[in-house]
Amino acid sequence: MAEEHQIVPLTRPSFEAAVETARRLEAAVGEVLLGQDDTVRRVLACLVSGGHLLLEDFPGTGKTTLAKTISRAIDGVRFSRLQFTPDLLPSDVLGVSVFDQKTREFRFLPGPVFTDILLADEINRASPRTQSALLEAMAERQATVDGKNYDLDGLFFVVATQNPVEFRGTYPLPEAQMDRFAMQCGLGYVAPEVEVAIMDGQKKQHPLERMEPVATRVELLALVDAAKDVRISEDLKEYIVALVAATREQKDVQLAASPRASLALMRVAQAMSLFEGRDFVVPETIQDVAADVIAHRLVIEPEARYAGRTGRQIVEELLKSVPVPV
Repeated sequence: MAEEHQIVPLTRPSFEAAVETARRLEAAVGEVLLGQDDTVRRVLACLVSGGHLLLEDFPGTGKTTLAKTISRAIDGVRFSRLQFTPDLLPSDVLGVSVFDQKTREFRFLPGPVFTDILLADEINRASPRTQSALLEAMAERQATVDGKNYDLDGLFFVVATQNPVEFRGTYPLPEAQMDRFAMQCGLGYVAPEVEVAIMDGQKKQHPLERMEPVATRVELLALVDAAKDVRISEDLKEYIVALVAATREQKDVQLAASPRASLALMRVAQAMSLFEGRDFVVPETIQDVAADVIAHRLVIEPEARYAGRTGRQIVEELLKSVPVPV
């Protein structure tokens, strides 16, 4: 294990190109989302890992802007935005079959889910029936409409947002859907001096409107493939499993993390390592993203929840108690 940490990053042209693409994307998105460098890297790592993202934060912190900025930064990427409301139907998400009078046959009209990046804004405002329309697409990259399966493209990234303080007219996401998100994180409020810089940058025009692509869809897909090749030792795989398994032994946890959490944590750590310029994973990277990947999957016992216990607190405690490979 000690030797694994000392491995010199590969100098293959493909790896160097992937790192260069990652840094270009990170820099471009960071120029629009000022003061959010750490979150920008996490969100891009989630995209590159092949997972989906749940953004939970207060209104006006830049959740929608973040999703739009990522789509603008990549040339050739299709972007769809879907505003979730109580009257939204599953067909509004997936699409619908209509009868064509000319051909006398039913023709499928694809819904917003048939895209590369889907912004599901305020996802908890739609009914559980409509929320569940995304489950199959997020898990299997396909949609079933009228008994027929339609495949989604290789790149399919869902960025769902929800407001943590406004619960009137909302429907909490079920555990099965929460488990489909590789990561949950937030943007938070920026420092006062950064907020002043944001105001200066938008006096005449939003920086998003001036943004030009810095990478192509092909380069992004190559970045996704490169992340899969980032090495992770057997010791670190066992460490990930130990972290996830430890959630099943906590008395304050009603529903613990599943093996899907272990897989997501490994993939996100591989993607983060790529953004850090390494072709191998170290324990610190796993620890850095563990709460983002695991916490939202935990269902806390009511008594513990009322006492103020959160999933993130539990994961942070486990990071201190589960032995780290050396």
